[in-house]
Amino acid sequence: MKLTRRILMGAAAGSFLLSGTAAMAQTELTFWSWRQEDKAFYQDVIKKFQAKEPGITVKFETYAPENYQTILSTALAAGRGPDVIQVRAYGNLETIATPGYLLALDKQNVPELANFPEAALAAETLRSDSKVYAVPFAMQAQLVVYNKKIFKDNGVNPPKTWDEMMALTQALKAKNITPFANGTATAWQNETIVGGLLSSMLGKEFETDIVSGKANFTDPRFVGALAKLKDIGQYFSPNFTGVDYPSSQQLFVAGRAAMFAGGSYEVANFKNQNPTLDLGVFPAPVLKAGDQALIATYYDGGYAVNAKTEKKDAALKFVRFLATPEYGTSFTNTLKNLSPIKDIKIEDAITQDVAKLAENSMSYLMLVRFRYQEPSGSVLLQSNVQKMLAGQQTPEQAAAEINKGIATYYKPFQK
Repeated sequence: MKLTRRILMGAAAGSFLLSGTAAMAQTELTFWSWRQEDKAFYQDVIKKFQAKEPGITVKFETYAPENYQTILSTALAAGRGPDVIQVRAYGNLETIATPGYLLALDKQNVPELANFPEAALAAETLRSDSKVYAVPFAMQAQLVVYNKKIFKDNGVNPPKTWDEMMALTQALKAKNITPFANGTATAWQNETIVGGLLSSMLGKEFETDIVSGKANFTDPRFVGALAKLKDIGQYFSPNFTGVDYPSSQQLFVAGRAAMFAGGSYEVANFKNQNPTLDLGVFPAPVLKAGDQALIATYYDGGYAVNAKTEKKDAALKFVRFLATPEYGTSFTNTLKNLSPIKDIKIEDAITQDVAKLAENSMSYLMLVRFRYQEPSGSVLLQSNVQKMLAGQQTPEQAAAEINKGIATYYKPFQK
């Protein structure tokens, strides 16, 4: 009896010690994101990571996109916030990297950074110290998504020139088909429309001239492109000035519009909502035959580590996992977004088309070049294009207002 009791007590003590050791070895990371629509994907990624690192668990939390930056900045300023952070790129990255909230990454603590092109790392680099603060997660493209069935049923093809685009929209409208699902009530959508429809007309040389200060936004190339956009605005969704982003998405998903000027990131969302959609993509039409057709590209953000985390080693392990070709392949083929990681095998046909189009691209200009200071180029472009399409400004007035705002801080425009 005494022997049995000693055995039981010994077993209980051993069990306690084992469970205590396991608890001590377990590290829980918190991981924040604004990508609510990708929750299932990230839960699957976390399972795969935890299988490789059984001593680490990851708790994924998402917040509304429009509130995310404020919630994140407030938490970090208070010395809290998650261990791993999905961050946006360019100027938005700088707002949280500049105060020292993020851990600098390099090829010592994240050797997988060698898997990325320099342009992707530049999007996650703080200009003041030239250090990288996040592992890039996606390259996005602004272009036109179209409904292949509507095109086929009406005997039309993707346009290559602007004149062909105008003829196409007129032909569809004549058959009581809404050519573009786009509305303009959501301000930021106006910037995506410019990227999707005007990139080929603006061109790489215009971007080079703007960056150097050889030209500014009152340049005839920019004003002329805005005038073309104003012309085609009549073929957007009915009462488009009052149609917000979700409503324009639903119009296209329901098969009630032929085209959607927006981002490559729309494709997976459209297909998820309506798997019967047969979709294609094409670049912004050129002004005249022979010009180079372009899409507008940018890097969407990255994965960063909280500089004050007490779980730095575990956080770096997770971020390194998010920088592997294994992860990039899953990201591209599940979310139908282009991973910036080199040599990813793309399975999806539309994503392959986007990758091919991305070989000829210019920057998504205001985000990449003019979202570092206030008033940001994006805010100026969004608000003034919105007014122009509503008939409250001419293209010349919109261009002048955009230029005036940027010139308050951009020295090449102050000559």
